[in-house]
Order: sequence, then structure tokens, then C-alpha cells
Amino acid sequence: MGWDAKDIALLKKLWSAGQSAAQIARRLGCSRNAVCGMLTRMGLKRGRKPPTARPNIRPPPKLRPTSSAACASPVAKKVSRAKRPEPKEFSKQQLYAILAEAVRNTG
Repeated sequence: MGWDAKDIALLKKLWSAGQSAAQIARRLGCSRNAVCGMLTRMGLKRGRKPPTARPNIRPPPKLRPTSSAACASPVAKKVSRAKRPEPKEFSKQQLYAILAEAVRNTG
């Protein structure tokens, strides 16, 4: 879009009146991105909006101490360690045979 003096004056007027970039774009008959780009090139910014809500941040709840009887003597957790079988070793000839079979099966 070619920006002439009339369009730029209208852009400044509508922007200062508080209209959004999309509203201005519809009025000028161009894209919102064209309006945003021109606003950036002209250095026009809108101030940051103040937060609309003021959240009340509460502290985390206090945990009640547990009774000492519940954890008087810790219990050791038994973990079973099953012995894994040793991996099977293949000869070079066996590996080539497995590979050839796999190639035949993928066709």
C-alpha cells in the first residue's frame, strides 16, 4: 500500500483516539500488518495497559508434623535384582544370514 500524507494523518488521528490496528486497517482498506508496520516506522507506541486484576497470593499451607511413631524405625525396601541372561553372540556368517533374510522380508 502506498502511504500518502492523508492516510498517515488519519492513521495518527485514529491511533491517538485509541482504535486498534485492525480497526484502522479496515478504515484505510489495507492489512493490519501494513498498519502495524507503519506505526513501527513512525515510532508510535501505545502505553502498557495496567493489570486489571490484583491477585491475592497466599502463602503455601503449613504441613502438620507427623507423629514420631509412624517413622520410628525405617524399613529397608527390598529390591529384587533378577539376573539378566547374557546376550547371544553371533558369528559374522550368522549376522550376514540374518541381514539377508531381513532384506528379503522387506521387499
